[in-house]
Amino acid sequence: MLKQHEFTYYLGSRFFSSIAAQMLIVAVGWQVYHLTGRVIDLGLIGLSQFLPFLCLSLFAGHVADQYDRGLIVDGLKSTLPIFGVLGLLGIGRAFLAPAAQSFVPNLVPPSALGNAVALSSTSFQVATIAGPSLGGLIYAIGESSSGVNGGAVWVYGASALLLLASLIMMWRVKRRPSRGVRSAVSWVAVLEGLHFVWRRKTVLGAISLDLFAVLFGGATALLPAYTQNVLHAGPEVFGYLRAAPGVGAGLCALWLAFRPVSRHIGVWMFSGVAVFGVATLVFGLTRHFWVAMIALMLLGAGDMVSVFIRQLLVQLETPDVIRGRVSAVNSVFIGASNELGEFESGFTAAWFGLVPAIVMGGVVTLLVTGLWAWGLFPGLRRLQTFDQLKEGHANET
Repeated sequence: MLKQHEFTYYLGSRFFSSIAAQMLIVAVGWQVYHLTGRVIDLGLIGLSQFLPFLCLSLFAGHVADQYDRGLIVDGLKSTLPIFGVLGLLGIGRAFLAPAAQSFVPNLVPPSALGNAVALSSTSFQVATIAGPSLGGLIYAIGESSSGVNGGAVWVYGASALLLLASLIMMWRVKRRPSRGVRSAVSWVAVLEGLHFVWRRKTVLGAISLDLFAVLFGGATALLPAYTQNVLHAGPEVFGYLRAAPGVGAGLCALWLAFRPVSRHIGVWMFSGVAVFGVATLVFGLTRHFWVAMIALMLLGAGDMVSVFIRQLLVQLETPDVIRGRVSAVNSVFIGASNELGEFESGFTAAWFGLVPAIVMGGVVTLLVTGLWAWGLFPGLRRLQTFDQLKEGHANET
């Protein structure tokens, strides 16, 4: 797979930018909670990114289908801290996410797409391991030298250098002319991806499952408060905890790269989300560092199984001419589950308390899993292979 040089440059670019993003998450979360001590502000971090992301994503998906996806990915970079710039990051991600998600099929042959998705996921998860750990360590060093704000500045500076490296690597990816015919911007064109997802019930079920499961089960947003109030520890421990889901997800993604799920994919996906919910429950109930670390690793591993199946399903089922718009819809669902989930977690923690909010999130995740599997999308649970989807669509036509 790494013989595909353009894919290698793309992978390296995404790896460096992902490390930078994870480092920024650590710095912003710790700095904001240190300044205010309010869990609701941890939720506002996610909301400030999600609102501009939501407003622009569908339009950005249309742009990704009309123009060079590589050029769009190149043009996005931002490094400054706190809420105003988080809004700018949300704007940047609105254009980056659909272009980046729909770009991989343009870099590798169809026969290698499954391995490319797995390798890309592995790279991202390695970044989620290294980024928080590096961010927490750099923050602690900077804090000891220059105070709390000094620790944040050190992390922001390191992130800026990584983003520069990411930009340079993306410049190495060759431009490819768009294969589709550009159309005028209209609501019909912009919303075509949403209509496509609504018609494909398996795709709708897969991405909406992730939306609602992670929306209510997103405990990682509360880690700064959990680290200080439950474990009574500092930013380096926060960095370890923030990296733990990435450790579990990275190991799982590495396994999937060599042994991708090809049978009983519906059961595998729902099982992954169920593991996510149980792990969230354990994390919320424990007061021991190592139990919390293991629970977060299992949380990441379960999420990785669901992510792998969903990404491959969406990419394989979507024609290239609307892949950007469908990826934009997928990005909105992911953004809602992550950033809006952070707001939900912060709001719930401010209302009910830190630990009850985490436990409630795990319970709701399990309820959503059961409702989707046996109530709303039983066909998705019974799905055996990706080829089964193709056969079904052939019969429809």
